[in-house]
Amino acid sequence: MEIDINCDVGEGVDNEHLLMPYISSCNIACGGHFGDKNTIDKTIELAVQNKVLIGAHPSFPDKENFGRKLIEMADDDFKESIQNQLNLFLNRLAVFKVKMHHIKPHGALYNAIAIDKDVAVLFIDIIKKYAIDAYLYVPYSSVIEKVALENNIKIKYEAFADRNYNDDLTLVSRACENAMILDKENVFQHVMRIIKEDKVKTISGKEVQIKATTFCLHGDANNAIEIAEYVSNNIKNEGIIVG
Repeated sequence: MEIDINCDVGEGVDNEHLLMPYISSCNIACGGHFGDKNTIDKTIELAVQNKVLIGAHPSFPDKENFGRKLIEMADDDFKESIQNQLNLFLNRLAVFKVKMHHIKPHGALYNAIAIDKDVAVLFIDIIKKYAIDAYLYVPYSSVIEKVALENNIKIKYEAFADRNYNDDLTLVSRACENAMILDKENVFQHVMRIIKEDKVKTISGKEVQIKATTFCLHGDANNAIEIAEYVSNNIKNEGIIVG
């Protein structure tokens, strides 16, 4: 069995050099919620050095709220923003002569396209030309999953290694104290349940069906490196390839 561990990077935490050895793909902020040419270049270089697959991490254009607030935008403005982010990202990838492996939306945009068909359809219409040879990371049993497949876009099911879930498979809001799983052993057990049983235990204690081949670890937790090392090493000890 083989799984992917991904991480959101290039977001100003500056711990990518410590995270990269324990992940197999990364999502690089490309100017929406964070990032510019310099941060993108620095992160791409680290990913190449560590043989980590590279993905774009577009978001609502909202650096003030770090892309975590749902923003009402005119369709044309939204389209222009996403295109500008992806064009910048592809331009920087070309400098390093590497390809984009995937696209993973960030924050409020990720949550919106998971449940809102209008936003999902608009987003897919925008990224079609960018995703010809790239995957789209999507949550299982989501609106964006269905719209992507209808448009022949390759997907990878993503689950969050260090986030708690509600019964409807939405993520517990970051406004809640139990949004994040911060104990490394609990993160590992959370991931292994999904891998082995295709189930996630929600905050109500219910076990809900889920599927994932890529697992996101957040790099902004205080013990992010400790969690990444522990989870990666213990998954490998279970005979599972991280790659």
